[in-house]
Amino acid sequence: MFEAILKLIQKYPKIIIHRHKNPDGDALGSQQGLKYILKDNYPDKEIFAVGDMTPRYAFMVTSPIDELADIDYQGSLAIILDCGSKSLISDDRYAYADATVRIDHHIFCETVANAEVIDTSFESCCGMITAMAMECGWQVSNEAAKALYTGMITDSGRFRYDCTTSQTFRLASFLMERSFNTSDIYQNLYADDLSMIQLRAQYTLKIQVTPQGVAYIYTPIDEVKKYGVDTFTLSRGMVNVMSEIRGIHTWVNFTESENGVLCEIRSNCYNINPIATKYGGGGHQKASGATLKNKEEAMALLEDLKKLSGEKI
Repeated sequence: MFEAILKLIQKYPKIIIHRHKNPDGDALGSQQGLKYILKDNYPDKEIFAVGDMTPRYAFMVTSPIDELADIDYQGSLAIILDCGSKSLISDDRYAYADATVRIDHHIFCETVANAEVIDTSFESCCGMITAMAMECGWQVSNEAAKALYTGMITDSGRFRYDCTTSQTFRLASFLMERSFNTSDIYQNLYADDLSMIQLRAQYTLKIQVTPQGVAYIYTPIDEVKKYGVDTFTLSRGMVNVMSEIRGIHTWVNFTESENGVLCEIRSNCYNINPIATKYGGGGHQKASGATLKNKEEAMALLEDLKKLSGEKI
């Protein structure tokens, strides 16, 4: 499956690894894991990882994010991970590279790179990197395995989401044959500061439910500023306070920002991706997002979710 990508990796002496903006555990895990793997298996190549950072997952980055000049892209291969569209890629200088590659498990929206492997049957991009390592016969260090395993458990919800398959467990087993402490991973992922626990409690009180059974939270920008945390924490970090309400199968979190209304949509049984795509977003069938122009557009999206849920009742 990865033959064309392997040939490009073997060809180029310099490889720069990108992923999506506001990285989650899967984006960082796949990027860090692949960086370690390529460094270990191709010691004569220059391997870099670039992009922004999310404080929530900073513990995963044991190898610093690289800062490169434009000229550094000359003669390079850019690898884009866990990203469904060009607008979401962190650091758009990937286009300066001599060749580009994408490895992704999101629903296809547009062509991004010269060579692409997109497979929605994987629960995570980390799973795809693990499968590629196995297919290519690469050595996988403890450090690489830990990064990839961390990304797998975040995107599969600790193997609870229905994207989890027998393939997921085969890949996880391969990684766990290396030596790393899973307790360290879970402690960093799920232990939280008292302030964050209190913030989730405040967000729980903000939940509204429509007659069609759609739960939602809307946070205006003035309120966002009062919380004193980044918008990623309020947007993606708070969407799942609505995830375990009996009788609720679709939920959405709207967060106003300087760049528009951040929208995170989730469902435990419906395909909400077409609605996210309609508003310029994307993602997975049951976990998607978009950035909307204003509250009016946010309420229009909510109406679409209400219609979807009403049709399914």
